[in-house]
Amino acid sequence: MGRIIGDGGTAFQIVDMCVLPEHQGLGLGKRIMDALMQRLVDRAPRTAYVSLIADGKARYLYAQYGYAETAPESVGMARQL
Repeated sequence: MGRIIGDGGTAFQIVDMCVLPEHQGLGLGKRIMDALMQRLVDRAPRTAYVSLIADGKARYLYAQYGYAETAPESVGMARQL
């Protein structure tokens, strides 16, 4: 599974990407990303900023779609309440 959140115009984020461990390595992550990227191409302006947080080796999947690390210029930050 995976989804896109955003303001509908300038900023979008790919979130909640998940493939169950027993189904990993079968190309499902690529199929999800293909669908999400097509949705962005179809609906988001070409000037939109699209971001995501890559955990572990997922960075290699996202790199295939043109995503690049932004550090040290920007870094992901989080906080639990």
